[in-house]
Amino acid sequence: MDYVAALLPPVVMAVAFTALIVTIIKSQGGENKSKEDAAVDAALARAESAGEPRAHGA
Repeated sequence: MDYVAALLPPVVMAVAFTALIVTIIKSQGGENKSKEDAAVDAALARAESAGEPRAHGA
């Protein structure tokens, strides 16, 4: 039974990680996509107008 105890945590984590990825993929786009995109664009515009340097590695 030691092998069951050894394999259970990785299996549980794999199932949880798969569920997380599926949730993230399903939540992409949809009815709120334009609102989310607009919020990101506004945040980027505020950062640029405040003179914050971009993290391009340049």
